[in-house]
Amino acid sequence: MIPYGKHFIDEDDIAAVVEVLRGGWLTQGPKIAELESAIADYVGVKYAVAVSSGTAALHLAAITAGVGPGTSLITSPITFVASANAALYAGGRPVFADIDPNTINMSPENLQDTLQKNPDTRAIVPVHYAGLPCDMPEIKSIADSSGAVVIEDAAHALGARYPDGQRVGCCSHSLMTIFSFHPVKAIAAGEGGMITTNDKEIYRRLLRLRGHGINKLDDPFQFPEQADTNGMRNPWYYEMQELGFNYRITDIQCSLALSQLKKLDKFIEKRRNLVVRYDQGFADIKNICPAQGQGYDISGHHLYALRINFEAAGMSRSELMNELKVRDIGSQVHYIPVPAQPHFRRLGFQPEDYPNAQKYYEEALSIPLYYELTEKQQDYVISQLGELLA
Repeated sequence: MIPYGKHFIDEDDIAAVVEVLRGGWLTQGPKIAELESAIADYVGVKYAVAVSSGTAALHLAAITAGVGPGTSLITSPITFVASANAALYAGGRPVFADIDPNTINMSPENLQDTLQKNPDTRAIVPVHYAGLPCDMPEIKSIADSSGAVVIEDAAHALGARYPDGQRVGCCSHSLMTIFSFHPVKAIAAGEGGMITTNDKEIYRRLLRLRGHGINKLDDPFQFPEQADTNGMRNPWYYEMQELGFNYRITDIQCSLALSQLKKLDKFIEKRRNLVVRYDQGFADIKNICPAQGQGYDISGHHLYALRINFEAAGMSRSELMNELKVRDIGSQVHYIPVPAQPHFRRLGFQPEDYPNAQKYYEEALSIPLYYELTEKQQDYVISQLGELLA
């Protein structure tokens, strides 16, 4: 089977994890700070906070941005449900701005219209779909005019760059950026996530929220009289200063992510070359085209998504996916629009209110793209799709 996505692990990765297993720390040890520093250096940001997953990163980012009862968080309808769930976790209201059909990213024009209808918006979460950065200067300008803050959902986009050359995650256009280290993402940690920011107070609060809301660094004590005895600090004393969470990541996961990070640029270069070959291979096949035919030099290339005219091809998506499976080719759909999910329908959302997202969903299919995919395997995928859709 040729899967649609797959992690790559080599002997260096295994050795890095074994070294931690033979050491003195499994969690809350030095590898966490080491990974945070490495990611901050890589993307060019002041602070980074490692957490247990990309979903945890979104949750904490929403809270620290001020999302809560009486406020809204705007995101894209074409994303994994976690982007919108972050609003609900924080007690706020999710709202969706339809996509640009050419990029599958949040449309700045639709964002402007959505903001006018939702003046209580506290945060905007643009999703860098498949690794292609959104139009962040325009989104940031729109957000600033409304008083909302920007949280970039870069779960697909570690290693991607903005058109000006800065790396996604530097937060030049946002208050925070989140990443995911799920195995099919740019680098694998098993599970894991990261939040980057240039705001020191946001950074300090993220550290507290990650660990049960307990004071970190040099946070002042709220009951200093209980912290000292005869002028000496009580070594056992700590304070839970707000409601936090157990969103810590382990040293085991961080050691794997650190080893993977050294190969990230190589991973992206291989993916970029595969994307170019796919585009060339599909150029003469009817009823099929790349979903994002742009941004090759800046995208993180997490996915290769196609748009297929199934009606013209005389085959349903389900039939095509099952035929591909018979031929040992994995495929997937990214994503069912979030407003179409039962939970969000019960909240009053209707998928037809987002026509660009709905149209894309009806045509979308993600096909194999990962570091170890060979040109021979890729040519097989292209030929089989061409045969089935002919």
